[in-house]
Amino acid sequence: MDRMKFWPHGTLIIIAGAIIAAVAALLFTRYERTASAKEMPQAARIERVDGQVGLNRSLDQSQNAQWVEATANTPISGGDRVITRDNSRTDIAFTGRNFATLQANTSLDVLELSNQKNQLALREGSALFDVGSLPSGELFEVATPCGAVDVKQAGLYQVAIDDQGNAVANTLNGVAEVVRQNGSSEIQKGESLTLSCQNGQDAVLSRIDRGQAGALVDSYYRYRYPKRYDGRYVNYDTYLADPYYYDPYNRDLSYHYVSEYIPGVEDLDDYGNWQYVSNYGYAWHPYAETAWSPYQSGYWAMDYPFGLTWVSNEPWGYAPYHYGRWTYTSDQWFWVPETVSTYPAYSPALVAFIPVSQSTVAWVALGPGDPYTPFYYDPNWQAVYLNRTPVIQERIVNLNVPGAVNVVQVQDFTRSIDPRVITTIDPQTVARVRPVLDPMSLDPLRRAAFETRQAQRRFDVPPAIAQRINTPVVASAVPVAPMNRKDLARALRVEPVPDKLRNQKLQLRDERSTSVGTRQPTTNAGASIAEQQARERQMAELSTRAGRGDRAAREQLRVLQRQQVETQRAERVNAQQAQGEQVRSQMQTRAQAMAAGQQQQLQQAAVRRQQQAQREATRQQAIINRQQPRVMAQPNAQGERAGNRGQRAQQNNPRAQPEMRRLPPPQAQPRPQPQPRVTRQEPPRAQPQPQRLPPQAKPQSQPRVERPQVQAQPRSQPAPKVEQKQGPPAKAPSGPPAKKKPPA
Repeated sequence: MDRMKFWPHGTLIIIAGAIIAAVAALLFTRYERTASAKEMPQAARIERVDGQVGLNRSLDQSQNAQWVEATANTPISGGDRVITRDNSRTDIAFTGRNFATLQANTSLDVLELSNQKNQLALREGSALFDVGSLPSGELFEVATPCGAVDVKQAGLYQVAIDDQGNAVANTLNGVAEVVRQNGSSEIQKGESLTLSCQNGQDAVLSRIDRGQAGALVDSYYRYRYPKRYDGRYVNYDTYLADPYYYDPYNRDLSYHYVSEYIPGVEDLDDYGNWQYVSNYGYAWHPYAETAWSPYQSGYWAMDYPFGLTWVSNEPWGYAPYHYGRWTYTSDQWFWVPETVSTYPAYSPALVAFIPVSQSTVAWVALGPGDPYTPFYYDPNWQAVYLNRTPVIQERIVNLNVPGAVNVVQVQDFTRSIDPRVITTIDPQTVARVRPVLDPMSLDPLRRAAFETRQAQRRFDVPPAIAQRINTPVVASAVPVAPMNRKDLARALRVEPVPDKLRNQKLQLRDERSTSVGTRQPTTNAGASIAEQQARERQMAELSTRAGRGDRAAREQLRVLQRQQVETQRAERVNAQQAQGEQVRSQMQTRAQAMAAGQQQQLQQAAVRRQQQAQREATRQQAIINRQQPRVMAQPNAQGERAGNRGQRAQQNNPRAQPEMRRLPPPQAQPRPQPQPRVTRQEPPRAQPQPQRLPPQAKPQSQPRVERPQVQAQPRSQPAPKVEQKQGPPAKAPSGPPAKKKPPA
């Protein structure tokens, strides 16, 4: 009975525990895989190369580490250094939304690339940094010999070293913070900050000239988006009103299916389309020929610490060759990316190598479901797997796909591969061999890998840049050393700013109100002239070829002519804007001078009015002082005259004198007392305002009003007649008055 009760409950408990353990293991495995992907060194992409661009892998301390010419789609990572020569320019994509454009004679070092920090160093030249996305907690910094520029918001920034060796940071859009050894300060939109590398000199904060800013923004977008840009950003105000009009994140469909952290995603819409593939969702199909296969057009390069790296010759050939998988369905190749929410892990090439023979090399693209473990190489070129377990490939999904396996001779493996030299392999040979992911584990591939370095073209560093390429730079923090080289900060001469000094306020000389704009960095002063001359030579050559019937040359000539017309139009617009700014500045200066003159006149008039009021108050005070004795004497004289008149009236009327003596003393005393009321009148005080003077006339009229009251009593004397009657007083008759009797 107890077993019957225990059996269902115990079984349920065991099943629940097993489910919980399985879920925990699944979550742990998923977390571990994601953490491993973030631990791998990340990579950026050289998107476009015009002219001569040099690349140096400073992490590689072997004897073969040297400057080589870079090409489009070349990956770069922490420790790599990029240089542009005269009349050269290049674009770099750090993610799918953050880019940089290097002008001629510019040096840029990659200090650190990770999921939380992009730290660069500019020692010479000028570069524009287009930061389209900067999540909270992430750092995008450009270190210079004079200070570090930390980007605080998404926007467009220019960092340059001028001819005097000063660092210039222009915030065309966004907010940046400049950090140096004596403090930090923010740069708002439309402002420029010039930093001197010499101690003791203040930083200069000014405003960017709007005409030059418009020309700078126009040149950047014209170079970066040649097929889309319509020239609207020549007007700087138009750019500020809508700075993200050309942002591919808002225009391209690919960002709905690919993570924005992957460089090269912005090229997919122009060179392919998205289709729904069963079991995989939406996948990308390139516009290519029917017999096309992935990993055919390009070359293999040795990149420390990643090893053999595929560099594609196709304009879109970066994201599909370093992320995701390839699948073949419906007689077409499709690239299947990882989900948008998954943080991408860079791979030098997602292929499996096939050991065919000692003289041939073969590889095939990995498909969905093929296991792959990220790894890197130590200084001895030994593979180090992040999970310490190398993956052994038993079968590859795409091995049996027609044309999927690329086979070349060893001598062709070391240079740019022509798809015409690729051969096929019979299925029986493929069935006998085991594919590998680590090419350095096979002797033929190991020897061929090191020979790829010898095939790359050398790059000569310009002498002007060579003198400054090892100049120390100031950074806000020490870059995190990669796993394969712990002394990277010391090797690249990075000097961090202590937190205590960084929190101080940077001393600035504010020139924003005294100047319309700022001096733009005068690096490459002759670059525009040289570019114009090169364009003219190119147009002359294309014109000659077009005259011979070359249609491609004729089309290129038309494009250059349109660009030249647009450039001339932009120059005219910039000149007009500059002239307008100058006129507005002069008018503003004149208006300020007129306002200052009017203010001075108003102040002088106020002073004159104050002085006049003081003089008038002094004059009135003098008049009051002269009248005061006379006013004080008038009441006494009037009282004496009133008393004399009363005495004379009594003498002229002797009958009234006895009656006056009979009156009670209280009735006779208060009547002739006008003097106390007059003496209570105090003379008016002297005031600075003349309008209070009228009370002076009041003391003169009061004696005149009381004089009849004093003299009326002795003249009429009605009291004696009333006292002769006896009895109660007679009532006044109510009827008409009685008629008087005639005298007898």
